[in-house]
Amino acid sequence: MSAQRIGTPLPVGSTIIPGTLRARLEELRAKGQVLLLQEAVGVAVPLCLAAADRHAAGHVLYLHPSAIRERNGRWCIDAELAALPPTLPRDRSCLAPEERAGQPGTARSSVFSIAAILYELVTAQTVGPGMRRPTEIDPSLPPSIEAVMSKALVADPAHRPDDLLALAQALHHLAPAGVSAPPPADESHLDHVGEVDVDVSMSLMPPPPARRIEVQGGAMSPFEMIVKQRAPQQRPPDDQTAELSALKARLESDPRPRYVVIKDGMDHGPFNAVELLQQIASNSFLESDYLRDTLSAQERMIKDWDEFAPFAEHARIHRDIKAEKAAIERVVVQESRSTTGKALIGVAIVGALIAVGVVWLVAQRGVRRDKVDMGGEAVANVDTDGGLAVGAGRGGGSRWRGGGSVGGGNYPQLGGGMSCEAAQAKYVESYDLGPDGRKMPADLTAGAYGAVLNRGTYLNACGVPSSMSVSICAAVQNGRAVGVSVSTSPSNPRIANCIAGQIRAISFPSHPRLDVTRTTFAAN
Repeated sequence: MSAQRIGTPLPVGSTIIPGTLRARLEELRAKGQVLLLQEAVGVAVPLCLAAADRHAAGHVLYLHPSAIRERNGRWCIDAELAALPPTLPRDRSCLAPEERAGQPGTARSSVFSIAAILYELVTAQTVGPGMRRPTEIDPSLPPSIEAVMSKALVADPAHRPDDLLALAQALHHLAPAGVSAPPPADESHLDHVGEVDVDVSMSLMPPPPARRIEVQGGAMSPFEMIVKQRAPQQRPPDDQTAELSALKARLESDPRPRYVVIKDGMDHGPFNAVELLQQIASNSFLESDYLRDTLSAQERMIKDWDEFAPFAEHARIHRDIKAEKAAIERVVVQESRSTTGKALIGVAIVGALIAVGVVWLVAQRGVRRDKVDMGGEAVANVDTDGGLAVGAGRGGGSRWRGGGSVGGGNYPQLGGGMSCEAAQAKYVESYDLGPDGRKMPADLTAGAYGAVLNRGTYLNACGVPSSMSVSICAAVQNGRAVGVSVSTSPSNPRIANCIAGQIRAISFPSHPRLDVTRTTFAAN
């Protein structure tokens, strides 16, 4: 027998046998359509009769849509396919709970299977956790269809009816025009199994909503209701968020505690759907834990349940996100600590460099200050001194001029550009005593030099402010300053150098001997 793939929303790798009722259902589902009630009843009633004949002959079978073929316009049970357990998830949902252990079912099992097939025919959904009542999916369906299905879908076979002819009679009453009437049967057999009552509280059909329904004009017999024919309706595109929300609502609409979770070798529960979803959301139960539905007798890992796997997946994603955030926070803290340490090291290095620079700058300023102070100490004389005759005593780099007596003897001749103190040091003639031991008079008087230096006109050329004190020492020979030292208070090397240059350019009274004069200009 050949098989082909049909482009329908089935698990990856699933195959559908063409010509079967399953293939027809998937074609309708792909189009967003379902069978009309008359068409669905026209499928279900003949199946009841065919299954009753086979079971009466002593046969057992797996009754599901992939085991049903269309022959001569009628849906019939394929004996070869019905002998094998189904592989498609939607086919497995049509099996009675007792068949899930791997044994084909009796007439009691087929009652469950035909009701499950009818439910899928009119709703395009499957029987199981989260299923909705048919009239909730399609309000045009008669309420009596739920009464019949509730009895046939009882999970416990001991409380489920086993009369397929009674089921056929009840289904025929839902749409009398849909198919020829089955043989007469006692429909009360759907309410009792011998002396045992059928317990609809154990049905996979969810309980009706807790509301009171009033019908104007009194109660209406379900058999008197007119079956509303409806054209196939196009279903809206799938919306994952809306579907998940709808699935949650369907699961929570059944308040029965029917779910048991096997975790660490222990049973936990039973829980109703609300409690189970809360446990999954809080990560108490994981995808790898086993879940058992006590009504349908199905047991498999949570990740393998179509109804609960999406919620377990969301919980896992949320766990992964939290773990990723925690890992990122740890990395950020570590990086922050590392960055702080590096910053401290960098600050320390920069601080050390700044400290070295400050020390160098202070040292350099100290050197300059020392030079200025030294010059200041050499010329710190307020009054104008007279010229001094410098006597012989030390050799130097001076050149000598002929002459032997005071005023005309041999005197060392100095070059220019020196400081006042350096000029005194180079001048080696003794200026203290003459040849006869008497004190030598000055070559020129203080007034002669003061007349030149005390004018202060050269200060204006250097922009000396009135708040600055200036001390000058000038060593003069042959009418020019061969050595000049200038200090200012406050210190200003630029102005001091300018003043020294001005003094070197001044013409003084000429005499071959070296005379030194000191002048101070006090600040105003």
